[in-house]
Amino acid sequence: MRRLGLILTPGDVVDLELGMPSGSEAGLRRPAVVVTAARVLRGGPNVVQVVPLTRTVRQSGAEVVIDPDEVNRLQARSSAQCQHIRSVATTRIHERTGNIGPVLLGEVRETLALLLDL
Repeated sequence: MRRLGLILTPGDVVDLELGMPSGSEAGLRRPAVVVTAARVLRGGPNVVQVVPLTRTVRQSGAEVVIDPDEVNRLQARSSAQCQHIRSVATTRIHERTGNIGPVLLGEVRETLALLLDL
């Protein structure tokens, strides 16, 4: 995304607005991890794929736990809710706040592959 000088990369933690949730969906304003492929992001897409984060850590095979550090800049231990992957318009992204790094991104993508039977 090239808006206000922001260029996204895979694994970026972004603050975004997901809107009002329905049922058990993730919603409202929250952090999320960008999982879109680098080659797609280089093209400056208008829509990217994200996995929402929650501070509620559950014992679930569909979630990846992420501890806060200096690079991801999360405020608390969080879970990447892979079961809630979604495509969002880049206009929903308020800012890039950090990056989870290649190891955790790999875990998130592996969990997505299992969920989607890829």
